[in-house]
This record gives sequence, C-alpha cells and structure tokens, in this order.
Amino acid sequence: MRWEDFRRSENVEDRRGSGGFGGGFGGPGGRIPGGRGSLGIGGLIIIGLIAWATGINPAVLIGGADILMGGGDDSGYTQQQSPAPSGKQGAPSDQIGQFAATVLAQTEDVWTAVFKAQGETYQDPGMVLFSGATRSACGTAQSAMGPFYCPLDQKVYLDTSFFQEMKQRFRAPGDFAAAYVIAHEVGHHVENQIGLLEKVQARQRQVSRSEANALSVRVELMADCLAGVWAHHADQQWQILEEGDIEEALNAASAIGDDKLQKQAQGYVVPDSFTHGSSAQRVKWFRTGLDTGSMGKCNTFQSSN
Repeated sequence: MRWEDFRRSENVEDRRGSGGFGGGFGGPGGRIPGGRGSLGIGGLIIIGLIAWATGINPAVLIGGADILMGGGDDSGYTQQQSPAPSGKQGAPSDQIGQFAATVLAQTEDVWTAVFKAQGETYQDPGMVLFSGATRSACGTAQSAMGPFYCPLDQKVYLDTSFFQEMKQRFRAPGDFAAAYVIAHEVGHHVENQIGLLEKVQARQRQVSRSEANALSVRVELMADCLAGVWAHHADQQWQILEEGDIEEALNAASAIGDDKLQKQAQGYVVPDSFTHGSSAQRVKWFRTGLDTGSMGKCNTFQSSN
C-alpha cells in the first residue's frame, strides 16, 4: 500500500507511554497477543469461553459490538465519570503513528467528498493511540478489546501494537490489512453520523440476546462494506493499492470471522452468538464496498446475509 507521501491527519491524540489509564490509575502489565499481564494461553481459552457464553468475544480483532452491547445508562454505553487523560495532539512522528494518521486523513477526505455529494456535511472523528489501556467516554479502552469506536466522544481507539498481533497471531499481515482495520472503525463513525447506531442501540434493548447479536452483526458488516467504499475512492484518487493489497484485506476479513474465531477458541461454532459476522460475510461485504464504491450498496439491514 502506498501511504508515505500523503498528508497526515491532525485529529490524532497520542497517549502511548502515558502510564496506561493516567490520573493515578496503573495500566496493565506486559502484554501478550489478545491478553493482559501474565495471562497465558489457558487463560485466553477460558476468557474466550466466558465471552462466548455472554455473546461477546474479546478475541474479535475489529471492535464495535462490545461497545454497542455494553452496559451502562440508557444510551447503551458505560459513561466514563472521571476525565480522560490527554496526550500529544497531532500526527505522531513514529512510523506506525504516521501510518495511522495517514489512513485517518484519507478517510476524512473520502467521506467528506461522499457526504458532500449527498448534500450533507461530514464531521471528522478523532483517533486516540494508546498502549495497554486508557479511558474513553464509553468506558475503559483495553488492548484485549481490539480497536473500537466510541460514539459518545466520536473517537477511534487503537493500541498500535495490535497490528503486530494481526501479523503474528492471526496471520493477517500487511499495511492494507491494517488500513482496513482503521477504515472499519471509521465506518462505525459514518454509521453514527447517519443516525444508525442510535437506532440499533434502541432496538437492541428491546429484543433477546440472540436478536441483539444479529443486529450487531449487521452493524459490523456494514462497517466492513464502508471500509471497502473508502478503499475504492482512495485508490481512485491516490492510487494507493499495490499488488497483493486486496488479498491482504480479504485475508484479514476472513481471519476475524466469528465462525473462525469460535472454532479456534472452543472447537465448534454457535451462530446465535455471532456479533461480527462469519468469515464469508465479512469478505463479501468488504468486497461489495470495494467493488462498487457506493454507500447505498452497504445497507446490510436490507440483505439476507
């Protein structure tokens, strides 16, 4: 993926190395893929099984459903009472920070143009880079949750070491695979901008756990499609794609399907507990957005799968 020569977004807050939670709270200890502290593989399996029983899978790489399904006040979110720590504002100077800021900038430009073409105004989200754990308006952001979007403060939260986990643990390496992750979370911001998230949250509070999970799947698949829409327009405008990039993103989408993750964690699949969609669904919807470049094609709520 070509990204080095393009502008960086200034809507980035870098909290990495700021002491975890900040403000007197200690962050987690040394990390392993998908876990915290000295948690081992056995602990990961136990956590995976507990999460499966509650319908939330912390092994899922691309966040969103955890926040959508979270407890808290009537908004469906856990409000953070104490103020979040502040980090350095603007594009970071390190390579991974520069990469994240560049992808964010491209999503800003693409969605601004798409919304303008529809006679609407796009509001840029923020991005918080952190290490270990930090605070968000939706509650605690932890590395084990994976990247996620918080609608209450309209920010994407990302522990940049996650990209190394993609490569090592999930065998989904590559710059474009990492860009897909960021674009997916920005896709949730787009959903928030058009009022979809609020409607889904209200409906989730009225239905059963399995029905609420099914709604989360549709939200996640739509974000996959919107990530594809971003990639379509970004490549048209800046020719960012290189040989093998599309395969990287499709591989990442397949690696994080609920069916594949459940099979790895517990040996069998329970579709009613899916919160993000199967590997085939995630690949299908990302590909739909990439091929068409149309938001109108991303309405997963009018599709059977």
